Amino acid sequence: MNVADVQGLASRIRAEIAKTVVGQTDTVDLMLIALLAKGHMLLEGPPGTAKTLLAQTFARTLGVSFGRIQFTPDLMPGDIVGANIFNFQTSSFTLTRGPIFCDLLLADEINRTPPKTQAALLEAMQERTVTLDGKRHELGERFMVVATQNPIEQQGVYPLPEAQLDRFLFKQTLSYPSAAEEKAIVARFGGRTGQPDPLEMGVQTVVNATELAAIAELLASIRLTDEIGGYVVDIVRGTRESADFETGVSPRCAAALATAARARAVLNGRDYVIPDDIKALSLPALRHRVILSPAAEIEGRKVDDALNSLIGQIEAPR
Repeated sequence: MNVADVQGLASRIRAEIAKTVVGQTDTVDLMLIALLAKGHMLLEGPPGTAKTLLAQTFARTLGVSFGRIQFTPDLMPGDIVGANIFNFQTSSFTLTRGPIFCDLLLADEINRTPPKTQAALLEAMQERTVTLDGKRHELGERFMVVATQNPIEQQGVYPLPEAQLDRFLFKQTLSYPSAAEEKAIVARFGGRTGQPDPLEMGVQTVVNATELAAIAELLASIRLTDEIGGYVVDIVRGTRESADFETGVSPRCAAALATAARARAVLNGRDYVIPDDIKALSLPALRHRVILSPAAEIEGRKVDDALNSLIGQIEAPR
């Protein structure tokens, strides 16, 4: 597996996703990077912007086992991870696995459930294991969470705690499509009833587990110089020192951003990271990990604007 092979696979995945999802090319690329970097993805946007369909189609192109949880206010942790249920016939406990036991988990509307249930995902996202009655169960090396949430301003939602947000590699904000894209959506789906099905739309599997493992090995060989590493650290530390932020990002974010930059380099046909890789990924990697200071909020500043201003002030290596 070399850089050109990965580029080819990525192009085929994009083409298959385009069969069901119109536009959202930036989001698809971020999901590919998160997959290669073994990270998790948080999609935020208003209802009807293809968040769920995108995750379903993405899983279909990878040929991985897919699980979906619809988060609701009454969802319990056991509904996610499962439970040991006593079998009276055998006088023993039997493990009933929850939907989290899969390769790609769609956590739909994750902010509609209380924090106690949200926290059931923490161990799985960080360690790719689940603990039931003191026994650890492996979820697999490629386990990935794609979570969707509606904007926090809407009714009936619970903000995700900082510890959970820090487990997501990227947060991508989806907006409404352009007029041209919306016309294409109407033309393609206006005669259909119900939710589009990736299988019915002819979406094919284009990558297998062996190829994903080979890509992971390739990623480790992508060069990231000390200067580029220092650039990552400058950005991360800048969020902690800026007066615009009450809380900056963690060292976990610095390491994750460097790994994601390697993945972006591969998708762009390079075996080395450049500053533009860091710049392109900084906003989706940082926006959910920082908290604006009260002074910045009073001024009406937005997180993305404050981050763009900070990144623009930090000199990139040449």
